[in-house]
Amino acid sequence: MPNAPLNALLPDALLMAGTVVAWLNDTFTGPSGRRTTYFIALLTALAAGIWFAVIAFDPHVYYYFTRMYVVDAFASAMKAVVTLGYAVTIVYSRKYLEDRDMFRGEFFLLGMFSLLGQIVMISGNNFLTLYLGLELMSLSLYAVIALRRDATQSNEAAMKYYVLGALASGFLLYGISMLYGATGSLDLGDVFKAVASGHINDIVLLFGVVFIVAGVAFKMGAVPFHMWVPDVYQGAPTAMTLLTGGGPKVAAFAWAVRFLVMGLLPLAVDWQEMLIILAALSMIVGNITGIVQRNVKRMLAYSAISNMGFVLLGLLAGIVDNKATGAASAYSSAMFYSIVYLITTLGAFGVVMLLARRDFEAETLDDFKGLNQRSPVFAFVMMLMMFSLAGIPPTVGFYAKLAVLEATMNAGLTWLAVLAVITSLFGAFYYLRIVKLMYFDAPQDTAPIEGHAFNRALLTVNGVAVLVLGIIPGPLMSLCLQAVSHTLPL
Repeated sequence: MPNAPLNALLPDALLMAGTVVAWLNDTFTGPSGRRTTYFIALLTALAAGIWFAVIAFDPHVYYYFTRMYVVDAFASAMKAVVTLGYAVTIVYSRKYLEDRDMFRGEFFLLGMFSLLGQIVMISGNNFLTLYLGLELMSLSLYAVIALRRDATQSNEAAMKYYVLGALASGFLLYGISMLYGATGSLDLGDVFKAVASGHINDIVLLFGVVFIVAGVAFKMGAVPFHMWVPDVYQGAPTAMTLLTGGGPKVAAFAWAVRFLVMGLLPLAVDWQEMLIILAALSMIVGNITGIVQRNVKRMLAYSAISNMGFVLLGLLAGIVDNKATGAASAYSSAMFYSIVYLITTLGAFGVVMLLARRDFEAETLDDFKGLNQRSPVFAFVMMLMMFSLAGIPPTVGFYAKLAVLEATMNAGLTWLAVLAVITSLFGAFYYLRIVKLMYFDAPQDTAPIEGHAFNRALLTVNGVAVLVLGIIPGPLMSLCLQAVSHTLPL
């Protein structure tokens, strides 16, 4: 292992410094400085995200703070994704927040604190570091969901998320305590070696893994730990919904990789069996329940549940017959899928917020009727997002689903791959229903679609990215495979 250079930590430090500067600006300038706070948050996230992306090409693994924090290709790539995702989120949210008098420093500061938590989750190399990152992210999200204090629905959503999140944190801590008791260490590398030695009590380890998997499933919104997802998506203002359902999902996947792959890979046979059940239930419940939803945000919540089921497919297909020959391919397919899901979710919620205006939320299916007649460009963007979520070529969602299905088939889980395809057909119904409403129904709302020019341009680029990555998925898939290969503890 090479000596760890401090420059690998500079983008993390930039994010922390930007958060402090934005906080001081908002404290001393008040309402007059909110636009400045927005630009500080945006520019900091953009600069850090690009910096993370550059570092992701370094194949070396660096440890900091007595091995509690790791910088490797996987961590840098995922941090680039969540950081740039946060930048896109606040751009899409700007007009929505301005129309509702919520364009305040609290939104951007809580978002940046949540982003810092995601960064720690992704780079954590110790059970305590991983837990602290989770709590920093979660506590910020609880607060941002309840930011609109005059909205009963938002407060109710925040309370549900908080109570269930506290329960999940308890599960996680209990699992960590059992693993610590069994292995005598909180360091992921030491736990990996202790478990691989075969001298640890299997019963204690298995109970610890069960509670760890429960905590992971909650944060990813997998069934049966999904109860908070539809209520939070629907109850929170749309900008807060995107802040909760975008980057944090990617961070939760990376966090799961740290726990299960970097720390507990010798127990893969046990936790993969649990993930099979979680993935199957998530795809069934998410896709079938989504059919009956009339609220678009609630429908996208069940879409998120089913998509997390697909991410789990990649995670559970890594070890076959105690051999890790296909591990890099399987885990990189899950990584690719999580990135694609974030890009698609950003675009879908971006269109929802673009259609909203002061005192009007574009949340029901009827609000999308005739969108092609009002704005052909954004109807096309929304169609691409729906096609990608449904897995229809030539969008990138098709290749993402194909990659995880291939990994599942290679693991010998043909029945699970067939189940995934069948449930996806159910899911395609409610995605294509929105396309039908946009292109074949008369518009009920004829108000002009307004939005900042940069917002509209970025949304167009978002749609183009979904199409281009679907036609040329190779470079991104290769980057994911390279990042995972350089990080696996094999």
